[in-house]
Amino acid sequence: MGGNQPIMPETDTAIFVSCLTVRFGDKIPFRDFSLKVASGERVVITGESGRGKSTLLKCLLGFTVPETGVIRIGGTALNGQTVWRLRSRLAYVPQEPELGEGALRQWFERPFSFKTNAHLKGNLSRLPEFLEALSLPASLLDADVETLSGGEKQRAALIAALLLNREILLLDEPTSALDRKNSRGMVDLLRTLKDVTLLAISHDTELLTLADRIVPFPEAGA
Repeated sequence: MGGNQPIMPETDTAIFVSCLTVRFGDKIPFRDFSLKVASGERVVITGESGRGKSTLLKCLLGFTVPETGVIRIGGTALNGQTVWRLRSRLAYVPQEPELGEGALRQWFERPFSFKTNAHLKGNLSRLPEFLEALSLPASLLDADVETLSGGEKQRAALIAALLLNREILLLDEPTSALDRKNSRGMVDLLRTLKDVTLLAISHDTELLTLADRIVPFPEAGA
């Protein structure tokens, strides 16, 4: 279910959005948007650029505060008191990942230096598996992240998200810099994920084949 009608939460709902309106000054990217994503469901949102799809993901992460509406993650309302706890249940892959500086290996290792993720450090053992699945050479681990192509950064960002083993995966045009072969490789990897809820923004026909449900995003300000 998606659109601009209010909806009721359910116990098995991973993402619940009801009557969400976002305003930036005089600009309203979207108004009264509602969406419910069941636990384990794969949903892809489509729509023209500039309608606010990326802003929706930032609302789910608590980076953008909506003017009105309700967001619940796994049944818990998103607000100033819960935002940090709820972010620990989400992994986000932006369309143009910023990897900072240093070697790629160090970038993968950095999140596990934080107490919140320290118990997951063993997941780094899966790096070779993920690199192979996404057609990235192991030698790339020693490369400076500033030398990576856009497509390499997108695939690296997905690997970093998967290493954190989060229950909800938010993807913003994750294949936009990939050719068809590498796009298919990413989709094949996503298809193997178990017990993961996926909400993606994409126009990629490869990624659309992964969806349990495709949701057209409403016109800006509609």
